[in-house]
Amino acid sequence: MKKHFLQALLFSALLTLLPLAPVVLLHPQEEVPTEETEISTTEPEIVEKKPDGACYYVYRTATGEICAVPVEEYILGAVAAEMPVSFETEALKAQAVAAHTYAERQRLAAAGREELHGADFSDDPSQFQAFLSEAELRERWGTHYDLNQRKLSTIVREVVEKVLVYDDQPIIAAFHAMSTGRTESAANVWGSEIAYLRSVDSPADRDAPRFEETLEFSADETGDRLLQSHPSLHLSGEPENWFGEPTRSDAGTVLSVPIGDGLFTGQEVRAAFGLRSAAFTVSFGKGKFTFTTHGFGHDVGMSQYGANAMAQSGADYTEILAHYYPGAALETLPSD
Repeated sequence: MKKHFLQALLFSALLTLLPLAPVVLLHPQEEVPTEETEISTTEPEIVEKKPDGACYYVYRTATGEICAVPVEEYILGAVAAEMPVSFETEALKAQAVAAHTYAERQRLAAAGREELHGADFSDDPSQFQAFLSEAELRERWGTHYDLNQRKLSTIVREVVEKVLVYDDQPIIAAFHAMSTGRTESAANVWGSEIAYLRSVDSPADRDAPRFEETLEFSADETGDRLLQSHPSLHLSGEPENWFGEPTRSDAGTVLSVPIGDGLFTGQEVRAAFGLRSAAFTVSFGKGKFTFTTHGFGHDVGMSQYGANAMAQSGADYTEILAHYYPGAALETLPSD
């Protein structure tokens, strides 16, 4: 990533679109963490940055350190954190390009963000894409470390010069674990139309592990959670009448649902109850509300299980990326 390339991308709609990046990048192989990471309050020392393109500067939330991570090492650690290493090679390549593109976009937007202390981004998956260091990967993979590391290193080296762009800027390379069978548009999830984040078919997701999940809550807990989300909400009558008929997108996402005397978005309900997706139905019986969800994640951009299914069917990473980011161009980063 050379200076003239970065400068050409910097002044654009980048900053206005940035808030639409995924809030949580959900891992298909694991649940949302149940324990919070201990955050250091120590003021980090700002390292002297190397020339553009040599490395990324990652703020480590657990230690308060800023680490200079070579680009290939960062992409490998991001792919390993976000997609099972057992997935098909072409799916992992697609994930590597998405991870690299996401990192480039975030680096350009990092200037002036006080919480980063001069870093390009942090390893906090609630704000940025996840990243695992070599030590963390050794702990995760154990005796399989050497085999997995060789596999991902080969994959990353093959695509490390590739990024996805639209209108000469790195795209918002959103991804999620699995869709409802059709991905969602950015407009329906984040409220703004983005040309390359449109709804596309992803039928193999319906066969993914735990595609359908249910959660149950008592009427009291349901009321408490709804009131925490909307303090002025008024719930009256029998609990079975609290939820009205939802409005849905073509992909099955709940766009809005009347509850009591209020109107919730599907994303608000998902957050209030910790649901795996905003594509849900609600039923009431025997004093409990049952939420049934389909898919896992925000449903925008590339479905990771869908990408793996495409790879299993013979698609290469360029075809996967073209399917899930329609209109975005795969470009090679220029050299000096």
